[in-house]
Order: sequence, then structure tokens, then C-alpha cells
Amino acid sequence: MARTPFTSFSFALITILSILHLAHCKTLKRDVKALNEIKASLGWRVVYAWVGDDPCGDGDLPPWSGVTCSTVGDYRVVTELEVYAVSIVGPFPTAVTSLLDLTRLDLHNNKLTGPIPPQIGRLKRLKILNLRWNKLQDAIPPEIGELKSLTHLYLSFNNFKGEIPKELANLPDLRYLYLHENRLTGRIPPELGTLQNLRHLDVGNNHLVGTIRELIRIEGCFPALRNLYLNNNYFTGGIPAQLANLTSLEILYLSYNKMSGVIPSSLAHIPKLTYLYLDHNQFSGRIPEPFYKHPFLKEMYIEGNAFRPGVNPIGFHKVLEVSDADFLA
Repeated sequence: MARTPFTSFSFALITILSILHLAHCKTLKRDVKALNEIKASLGWRVVYAWVGDDPCGDGDLPPWSGVTCSTVGDYRVVTELEVYAVSIVGPFPTAVTSLLDLTRLDLHNNKLTGPIPPQIGRLKRLKILNLRWNKLQDAIPPEIGELKSLTHLYLSFNNFKGEIPKELANLPDLRYLYLHENRLTGRIPPELGTLQNLRHLDVGNNHLVGTIRELIRIEGCFPALRNLYLNNNYFTGGIPAQLANLTSLEILYLSYNKMSGVIPSSLAHIPKLTYLYLDHNQFSGRIPEPFYKHPFLKEMYIEGNAFRPGVNPIGFHKVLEVSDADFLA
């Protein structure tokens, strides 16, 4: 149905009034103080674009670059902070944890060092936390498990060590978990399997141990998991037939581990399995015929194992990379 001129005028008027309301609201002092503390600690690449004292804009001054604000009652609050790829050097800015209305925090591709402070658990409204491509270290704080609204967690390409905290299983809305390219040790907590919405789990290129059987021991685990990256670790044991119960799997990346045994034919019954990387392990025997008849399987890489002569790969090996656009929508 066509929009009447009155309806169009009303919509435009409401939009203008909303903008004017935002412009005349005061920014919450808590957020002004926190952002100015952050401003004082950052390098010139960021500070030169942060003009004025109010991060949400003041008079003729626009909001600071990378800062998004929203109105809550009679005040403006900071809801998003995106300061990435600007060579920030130094420890994680603890003042960020005072921005209690943040829904997105993106500091990726900088040179942040030291630990993530435990105060990160204060950001109860946070949905996206992106800290990848820094030099952060020490253990992943279990307080991240207090961020009940979190859907995307990017901690890859840092120097985190220690075990993956089982508290991450307390994030009911978590969809994407990126922990690859760190120095994590120990076993993956099987409690992660209780995450009903988890679609992507990447723990590749760490120092993790254990077996897939241990990982999937909880009945009904990983119901939504599409992509499982365990590559370049120290996993042992075989592929259990029960892995076929993860019926949403599309990518299974087991390359460069110490796994052994035969490949169960049940795996070929995962309906949308598309990429299967088995290379550089100690698998033996034959590849069951159903794999070669799978309607979706584009690539199966088997190099560097002890398969019988005549076992052939499927497709051509390439590095799997998925763009941010697939996950940040």
C-alpha cells in the first residue's frame, strides 16, 4: 500500500525530532569520563580524530571516530566502540569496562599487551567482543562467561595461554567462538557442547590435547555447530562414530594432529558435510565408499596418513578462510 503524504511527513518529523533529541541530550558523565581516560592513554593516530570533551559530540562537533551513542531517557550513552588497525600500543584500556551500555567492542589489529582485565565481566550488554590480532597474553579470564548477551567472541591471533575456561559455556547466545593461533593448553571443555546456538568453533593452532570422544561426550551436544576447527594441535584417538550426531556440520578440520584409527562410514551420513580435512595424522585403512558419493562433499584431504594404497582425495586442497561479513551480519 502506498504511503500517504501525511504518513511520510510524520515519519520525517519523528526522525528529525529524534535527531534533535539526541543532539540536546547530555552524555552520561560515566561514559564521558571513561572515554577521556581512554583518549589520554591512546596514541596520536586515534586522538587526532577525537576532538572536544564529549565522545558523543558537542554542539558543532561530531561524535568521536569509532564511537556510537544512543539515547537512554534524558542521556546519551556509548553503545559501540570500534578502534581497530590504528597501532594502539600498551595494556588493555581498563576504562573501557566502565562503558556499561556497550554492545560492541572492537579493538582488533592493534598492539595491545598484557591480560584482559577481569572487570570485562561488567559489560553485561556486550554482544560482540573482537580483540583478535593483538599481543594480549595470560589466561582468558573466566569473567567473559558473565557476558550473557555475547554472540561473537574473537580472541584469535594473540598470546593467550592456559586452559579454555569452562565458563564460556555460560553464554547462551554465543554463535561464533574464535580462539585459534594462541598458546592454549589442556582439553576443550565438553561443556561448550551445551551451547545451543554455537555455529563456529575454531581452536586451531594451539597446544590442546584430548580426544573427540571426550569433546562430544554430553548427549545432544553442539546441535547447531556447522564449522569445527581442531587443526594443528595434539589431539589423539580416533574419530568416534557418534560424531555423525552433529548433523549440522559442514566443515570438519582435523589436520596436523596425532589422531589414528579408521574413518567411520557414519561420518559420510552428515547431510551437508562439505569440507573434510584429515591430512597429516595417523589414520589408516580405507575411506568408506559413501564419502565418494556424498552430494555435498567438495573437498576431502588425506595426505600424510597411513591409508591403504588407492585411497584418493576429493577436490583440491586450499586454506579455508571465512570473511567477517559472514559472521557480523
